[in-house]
Parts: sequence; C-alpha cells; structure tokens
Amino acid sequence: MTNRQEVLNRFIKHVVAQAKKNLTEKNKKASGKLYNSIQGEAKQFPNSIGIYFEMENYGFFQDQGVSGTKRKFNTPFSYKTKMPPPSAFDKWTIRKGIAPRGKGGQFKNRKGLNFAIARSIFEKGIKPSLFFTKPFEAAFKKLPDDLVKSYGLDVVDLFDSIMKPNLKK
Repeated sequence: MTNRQEVLNRFIKHVVAQAKKNLTEKNKKASGKLYNSIQGEAKQFPNSIGIYFEMENYGFFQDQGVSGTKRKFNTPFSYKTKMPPPSAFDKWTIRKGIAPRGKGGQFKNRKGLNFAIARSIFEKGIKPSLFFTKPFEAAFKKLPDDLVKSYGLDVVDLFDSIMKPNLKK
C-alpha cells in the first residue's frame, strides 16, 4: 500500500467515524440504518485520485436540511407542493416512544399522528444537522498537507527500491 493510499484511508476512516459520532450525539440515530450505511472508499487512478462516500439517501437531507413551506434554511433542498408521506413516520413514532397506546398497552391507530408530523415537516422543514459536512470539511482542510508529505515518502520509497538492488552489483 502506498503512503498516499494510507493517508486517504485515514481521511475516510476519520470522516466516517466523526459523522457516526455526530449522528449519535445529535440523537439522529433512530433505527441505525443511516448510521450503519455510512462508508467511504479511495481509489487511485493514473492521473487522479477519487474519494467516494455513501450513505442512505435520506442522510443527505438530514445533513443539509430541507426548507419547509413556512421556514427556510440555507439548503439546496425544499418542500414546494408535495408533503412527505405520513406512512414514512409510522415506525419512527414507535422507536421514539411517541406512538399512542390503548389501555392494554397495544398500539392505537397512528395515522393522525403520522399526518401531523408529516405536515409539520412539510411546513417547518428539517433543520440542517451537518453531521457529515462538518467532519468532512475539517478533515479536508488537513488533507492537502498530508498528501504532499505522503507523495514525498512514496518518491523516497521508489528511489530506494530502484537504488538498493543496483548498489549491490
């Protein structure tokens, strides 16, 4: 493994770990699906380097936020005419402990609650959490210096691998 690859792998590992930590601290880890989906990969090509991150699609909305119809956030996403489906909040209300229960402890009909939550999000939006953006930007600022150093180490390693066999002759 090259020094560059090690630097990139450390960068990715740090960003993923910090993003997961932020999800936990901001109480955004309801089912764990988003938390478990965050991953990254670095690829080296002959003339470039590629860094790729993946997560559940709704993670981008959690990170960047979504402007509602009444409250606006500085985000590329917004609700305009279509409300999120109320059924999307059914399992979430159970996990968060806000689903209504009857006298015997059984869950009651949650359609009204789910609709109220969906309408509230449609109007008020989702506040940006930046759980991924902040660690990425902080680590990215340090990356160029680390890469320059790693390229230097790779050149030294290349020089040594060429010179040492030839010096024995």
